[in-house]
Amino acid sequence: MGIDEVLKLIESLQDTDIQEVEVAEGDRRIRIVRMTPGATASAIPVPAADPHLQTTAPPAEHVQQDDTRADSADSTYVEVTSPMVGTFYRSPEPDAEPFVQEQDRISTGQQLCIIEAMKLMNPIQSELNGRVMAILVEDAQPVEFGQPLFLIEPA
Repeated sequence: MGIDEVLKLIESLQDTDIQEVEVAEGDRRIRIVRMTPGATASAIPVPAADPHLQTTAPPAEHVQQDDTRADSADSTYVEVTSPMVGTFYRSPEPDAEPFVQEQDRISTGQQLCIIEAMKLMNPIQSELNGRVMAILVEDAQPVEFGQPLFLIEPA
């Protein structure tokens, strides 16, 4: 499938409700995911030999206040949500330690996880200092755009 065919496919999907499509031709795959306005992600392809290798620039993290209260009735948690559709990974490699655990203290810019989208590894970094109160997704599970990933107690 050439670039002209990919562009025609993208153009034909613009007036539909389809959010994601994947086309395979021989050993080549093309996956097109519709991003909502304001969502950004920059990425560099990752070699297939090491699917957990981190090689991308961080996408914009989506953070929103969460009305959920956990252990303490006085505390408010910040919900970190997925900025894209993909696969959630807690560690850089299958046998490596997770980036963060529940109850870990985190700082601004610290990596929380990776979301793989279209064979691209997208690191998700914290935009605040605080403590990880809950990890809401299991390792290697698919996630949707806007799906809650972590609950953070701001410091």
